[in-house]
Amino acid sequence: MVDIRERGGGEAADGKSKRPRRKVVTFLLVVAAIAFLAAAGLRFLGIDGTRYMIATTALIPYITAAGVLLGALALVLRRWAVGTVVLLVALVLVAAVAPRAFPDPRPNGVGFTVRVMAANLLVGIADAEAVVRTAREHEVDVLAFQELTPAMVADLDRAGLDDVLPHRVFLDAPGASGAGIASRFPLTPRALAAPSSLGQAGALVDLPGQDLEVVSVHPMPPVVTDGPDQWQRDLAGLPEPDHNGLVRVLAGDFNSTLDHVGLRRLLNQGYVDAADQVGAGLEPTWPSGGGVWPPPVTIDHVLVDGRCPVEDFDVVDIPGSDHRAVIARFVVPAP
Repeated sequence: MVDIRERGGGEAADGKSKRPRRKVVTFLLVVAAIAFLAAAGLRFLGIDGTRYMIATTALIPYITAAGVLLGALALVLRRWAVGTVVLLVALVLVAAVAPRAFPDPRPNGVGFTVRVMAANLLVGIADAEAVVRTAREHEVDVLAFQELTPAMVADLDRAGLDDVLPHRVFLDAPGASGAGIASRFPLTPRALAAPSSLGQAGALVDLPGQDLEVVSVHPMPPVVTDGPDQWQRDLAGLPEPDHNGLVRVLAGDFNSTLDHVGLRRLLNQGYVDAADQVGAGLEPTWPSGGGVWPPPVTIDHVLVDGRCPVEDFDVVDIPGSDHRAVIARFVVPAP
């Protein structure tokens, strides 16, 4: 009898010791769930908010994967309410994010095939020879530069840029303010974007048959200490597609992912993201180098007029730059 009572007492004590641990696990799951739901809410409600909120939205693909794992873990641990809510919200995010990894159906293009490349030169210290070599190897027709400095222009000239892309509209400037466009075809300068903090060169490209308008995009980064107001104004100042006129392309460092409101607004106006069209929409472009911190994100884009079927998209490392270059091949419809 003594042994039975002692064993029963031991089991009761063991049960009591487990309850605090269960409460701790439940508390941690609830805290993690609240953090996940708050981040998902920024995406669903279209709130850019502060620079910290914007940085969080840039991580939505990672947050989506974390939400799926968190929801599954909560269900395994029998926290049914937490697991169900988190997993349902995560699956909605999956529906928004996962299609970027799969090509969209697109018609066969009839017109002139164009290759547009965008390269952020990191205040002019990128490897100019690598930039020119990449443009040559990929048979680039139009190259949009960001952070183009006078010294970088000289480096590009020495590397033989004129032999590959002889026409240019350059707004080179010290630091990160410069921009430019180089082309295989004649260019005419055009002020297509509203005035912005950083240079955003625009040009008309004289293609055989149909002309093309290109903007080298580079809004102010949203995570600067002054806040995201200028970033929002710069994105809002980018031109809408001209549905009844010339094909228009926006290429460069948008400092935005496909989850940010400003970029989604441009897509809603009629642009398409070239990477998303061919299933490369989750390929990170910044920072280059393959590290894990900060988490690599997709902030460099080529947005093309929705009338242009996208055939291919590449992301290329450029030594010396913190951004990877992006190259889109698409068809400009015949007039």
